[in-house]
Amino acid sequence: MDNTSMQDTSTSVRRRLVSAMSYVVPPVLALLLAGIVWETWVRVSDVPIYMVPPPSEVLKQLFWEFDFFINEGSVTLFEALVGFSIGAGVALTGAALMAHSRFLERSLLPLAILVKVTPVVAVAPLFVIWFGFGPIPKILITALITFFPVLVNGVTGFRSVDRGSLDFLRSLNASRREIFLILRVPSALPYLFSAFRVSIPLSVIGAVVGEWFSADRGLGSVIIVAHSNLDMVTLFDAIFVLAFMGVGLTALVSVAERKALFWHESSVVV
Repeated sequence: MDNTSMQDTSTSVRRRLVSAMSYVVPPVLALLLAGIVWETWVRVSDVPIYMVPPPSEVLKQLFWEFDFFINEGSVTLFEALVGFSIGAGVALTGAALMAHSRFLERSLLPLAILVKVTPVVAVAPLFVIWFGFGPIPKILITALITFFPVLVNGVTGFRSVDRGSLDFLRSLNASRREIFLILRVPSALPYLFSAFRVSIPLSVIGAVVGEWFSADRGLGSVIIVAHSNLDMVTLFDAIFVLAFMGVGLTALVSVAERKALFWHESSVVV
């Protein structure tokens, strides 16, 4: 490798590091500033710890009981990911069918809207009665809450195809399956990733709501027990872990989106 190639590689790596730092540093500084203000306010105002704990106490307990929160968080994460996978899978199947049939869209979309407007907390007790106290109710609640965004964006994306490209493929006698895979799926990817960015944090919320009603494991159960005991430090620890879980999952979706949509204008950073 000559000197010019090595310099180009070094410059490229440096630019990537600077770009990554520009995304990481501002939120980290904002969190530090918020923590300092929070700590100062609690200490100066002498707020009782059973109402608002200082962040130093929250972080200290999180450090000493890290394994506990990781174990409980892994339960919630499992339920969220499985529920999201089921909800997104069913939604994509429905979206593909509705994109090819106006009749199916008129028949199924009202049912999907009915599912969307029904409060999750209203159906959660029913799932517990029907499916017991295992992971199934939490997974179904998560699937229910993540279903609608993927469905709506999927239908829109599968239909947002270039008319010229569609006519060209039809002139080549391409089958519906070939048109779907070659044209409709790539056209739908930007819409689907937008839906995934919305749905993946919702999957965590769905898992926690399910754990409130029927669980002795998971961060939702930890929150309920801590609330009953006025243990605000543990409650805030669970909230922090859930927040970082949601941020981490959203970041993974964003990374996958940039990798999959490198050709799309949405991946261009101005």
